[in-house]
Amino acid sequence: MAYTVQFNKPFIVGKELEYIREAVDLGKLTGDGHFTRLCHRYFQERYGFAKCLLTTSCTDALEMSALLACISPGDEVIVPSYTFVSTANAFVLRGANIIFADSLPDQPNLDVSQLEALVTPRTKAIVPVHYAGVAVDMDPLLALALKHQLLVVEDAAQAIESRYKGKPLGGLGHFAAFSFHETKNIISGEGGMLVVNDPSGTDRAEILWEKGTNRAAFFRGETDKYNWVDIGSSFLPSELTAAFLWAQLEHLEQIQAKRLAIWNTYFEGLRELEQQGRVALPRIPEYASNNAHMFYLVTESLEQRTALIEALKEAGYRAVFHYQALHESPFYRNRHDGRELPQAMRYSDCLLRLPMYYELDLDTVQRIAACVRKFYYG
Repeated sequence: MAYTVQFNKPFIVGKELEYIREAVDLGKLTGDGHFTRLCHRYFQERYGFAKCLLTTSCTDALEMSALLACISPGDEVIVPSYTFVSTANAFVLRGANIIFADSLPDQPNLDVSQLEALVTPRTKAIVPVHYAGVAVDMDPLLALALKHQLLVVEDAAQAIESRYKGKPLGGLGHFAAFSFHETKNIISGEGGMLVVNDPSGTDRAEILWEKGTNRAAFFRGETDKYNWVDIGSSFLPSELTAAFLWAQLEHLEQIQAKRLAIWNTYFEGLRELEQQGRVALPRIPEYASNNAHMFYLVTESLEQRTALIEALKEAGYRAVFHYQALHESPFYRNRHDGRELPQAMRYSDCLLRLPMYYELDLDTVQRIAACVRKFYYG
């Protein structure tokens, strides 16, 4: 059937094509041009990030993090099981063994209290994923990393404009990766960004970004020629992608205000179901802010979730489930150490995402919430 309300719809603010045309007229379509520099400066000034590099995807930013962390075969990297495959795959590509961590009972973020038991002499890094843009409890995680001399790579794919105790997410770990995929708050179709907070990685990050050459330094006049000096790849996006992203960034606060209004309307419309123990709704801890990346609920069972998806579908609303626990994936199941991760499995079976995009009007949000209530109340 045709849905009257899709799960996601990319929001076009209006100047994307104008800026793309401007990039064309400037005569430089490859990366690291005018619009790339505007975006880099925006993130560095708004959030205080030390070094920003746009990438073709968040996946590329994570892969750059793995390179900067010097991950090699036999290293162990702690990753939540309930996350997108790129979080783990970036490190598997370097030969790492993934040690999966479980989620919290009341939130899909990883359970920091379980991390100490997972650390071994082979552990090299921890990758906290700020699920739905809600911060992982970073203070104890960073203290553990410092104690064991581990690198911290924030998977902040969903976390633009989110904070932990007032500090911007992406600025807490050694490295961080953001996404501008079309399902995110701020988009460029595909696209991502690497944040380098560790000063020792700044120069090398630029080299990896530029295919293993010192090309960026050459164009700044810091060397008389550029050479192949390290490994690397073509991680930087074109100016067309950066121009699209710049148009979006100019409207960040407008976009955030509308998404928060949608999120709050869902929450108010479904709060009674949670109070009655019918569903669980997103929890925003005191230490975290809410960037309204998504709105989800957690049902009592897989069967209940399947039936609710069908009820919403019959009403014309497209709702979707999310990640499948990576420790049970066909690719990694036989490599996992056998520990049960019950919360990751529960979210895989029971978490349901409701439609969320800028152009979703609040009356429609109320009707979707009413449809959910009707499913439970009859």
